[in-house]
Amino acid sequence: MTAQATDGGSQTGGTYQPTAILPVSALVRISLFWLGLTAIDAVVNAAVASRIKFDGLAEPGTEGTSLAIVAILTFVFSVAVQPTVGSISDYASTRWGRRKPFIVFGALFDALFLVGIATANSLMAIAAFVVLLSLSTNVARGPFQGYVPDLVPDKQVGLASSMVGLMQVLGNVVGFALAAIANVQGNVGLAILAIAVVELVTMVSVVVRVPNGPPPKPRDGKSWTSIAAETWGTDILREKSYVWLLGSRLFILMGGAALLNFIYLYLPDSLGLTQAESGSAFLMMLLAATFVSLLAIVPASRLSDRIGRKPVIYGCTVLGAIGLGIIAVAPNASVATVGAALFGASQGTFLSVDWALMTDIIPRASSGRYMGLSNVVTASATTIAVAIGGVFIDVVNKSLGIGTGPRLELVLGIIYFALGALALRPVVEPIRRGRAPETAEPAVTGAA
Repeated sequence: MTAQATDGGSQTGGTYQPTAILPVSALVRISLFWLGLTAIDAVVNAAVASRIKFDGLAEPGTEGTSLAIVAILTFVFSVAVQPTVGSISDYASTRWGRRKPFIVFGALFDALFLVGIATANSLMAIAAFVVLLSLSTNVARGPFQGYVPDLVPDKQVGLASSMVGLMQVLGNVVGFALAAIANVQGNVGLAILAIAVVELVTMVSVVVRVPNGPPPKPRDGKSWTSIAAETWGTDILREKSYVWLLGSRLFILMGGAALLNFIYLYLPDSLGLTQAESGSAFLMMLLAATFVSLLAIVPASRLSDRIGRKPVIYGCTVLGAIGLGIIAVAPNASVATVGAALFGASQGTFLSVDWALMTDIIPRASSGRYMGLSNVVTASATTIAVAIGGVFIDVVNKSLGIGTGPRLELVLGIIYFALGALALRPVVEPIRRGRAPETAEPAVTGAA
């Protein structure tokens, strides 16, 4: 039996399916908050690394380990909060819909904790505020990820995912650019405060102009505690394609984190640049990466609609590995910028197409749970890459000389890209119009 649901969808056998074709402007609005969230990630990671390196918050030779400690401290909240709150939002019934209250609450506390990071004057204080920020931003992030599955019909998943990728790229640009400019000016705190304003503006735009989405899942007498525990049910392990896709995402994002989180160790130590020169060089690398990334997003998404998501993701791992290889051996910032351009093409491709494949696979009614769990991988990727890479850099620098560590750490990134491609092989794409079905195990079906 099929019935019409709110916001242009249909309810079939208890499973919600959006059907209304949305204008591009609506797809942009649905994805806009990603700009603010990604900008926070970019500016905080860059700013913490910069302050540890240039403000003397860690002993010389321990900068990488200090970054690893901060990353590990944020890991627990990222892993526990995002999917749990996302799953709770699947069932939440409010006059603002099931997602928006969490988004507002999280964004307001994000701004408060960003002010704390900007004004902190010790490594311990920065670490404390970064942990609190991890808690609040994941309260907003988990439910927000449900909007594309909530509102976008199958025909527009590729385009909507390219909009998500676009906003994530722009968020990285805004965050890293502000951090680079702040390094040139010698005031990283102002960059963090500016990002707080950006996030609040994008949050208001989404909350005011995006529809509430479908009705919540029925609780059927379940307590909120049992719903939270349901998030971590082992039933998900039976969904083989979903689990393998999570593994692939983990390694590919670790490949990106291997560069982005250590750029302010690589530029001064491996290329011998000052703080101001590092900021200028990173701006050039960022511009090159962004330009190519923006060129790649929409064509990659459309190509994936025609030939499948997996071949395009395989291509992105090759581009990413080559880009990191060039940066690893670069004798100067100009050559590193060439590698950054290839890396940008890889990231733009991946951010749009991976999101589309994840949306294809997950059950729509439980999108908060599945998307929240998928971003446990996103958080884990940064933490694992920084924990391994930070200690690796310090050990290699002590053994082979300052500057060698950041270069060899990028080789780890190349290995991560290769592992990401291997983990993608068992993933089976759902049947889409114009593509023949794959013959291995079926894709994820049914709500959890």
